[in-house]
Amino acid sequence: MAKYDKADLERRMTGAIEALKHDLSGLRTGRANTALLEPIMVTVYGANTPITQVATISAPEPRMLSVQVWDKSNIGPVEKAIRSAGLGLNPINDGNTLRLPIPDLTEERRKELAKLASSYAEKARVAVRNVRRDGIENLKADEKKKEISEDDRKRGETEVQKLTDDIIKQLDDVFGAKEKEILGK
Repeated sequence: MAKYDKADLERRMTGAIEALKHDLSGLRTGRANTALLEPIMVTVYGANTPITQVATISAPEPRMLSVQVWDKSNIGPVEKAIRSAGLGLNPINDGNTLRLPIPDLTEERRKELAKLASSYAEKARVAVRNVRRDGIENLKADEKKKEISEDDRKRGETEVQKLTDDIIKQLDDVFGAKEKEILGK
């Protein structure tokens, strides 16, 4: 049975676009948004865990986030994860709750957010390229098993490359729009 499945490749590549949109939705320009903290992973009980699985995140004020940690022993790791996430947030410890004032968007802060958005976009591009590699390897495996001809493999590789180029262009468009929003241009 042939390994190459164009529909599966397209689904996986489109998933990278959705993941990028989700990651970028957390980057807000000056307003508190709980999605800002969703990508953060916290090391608790010897495992990397999403912050949403160890705490409740809320936005009680337009420029303040509140992180209610369920287990008091996890406050230190949660605070450390937030500080090291590169979001420019400094948690204020209030017992079981961490308060996160959202700083004003200075030019420096805008550049930090744009840099973070760029890293999210690059992560998505790498994911798409990995899917392309898998598709091409599957085509080669199908040719080796004599399930497709060399011409079919080459046509398939061209198809996979065209799909990859289209998806990368869409990723760049999504990133470009968010970068414009962040930098206020």
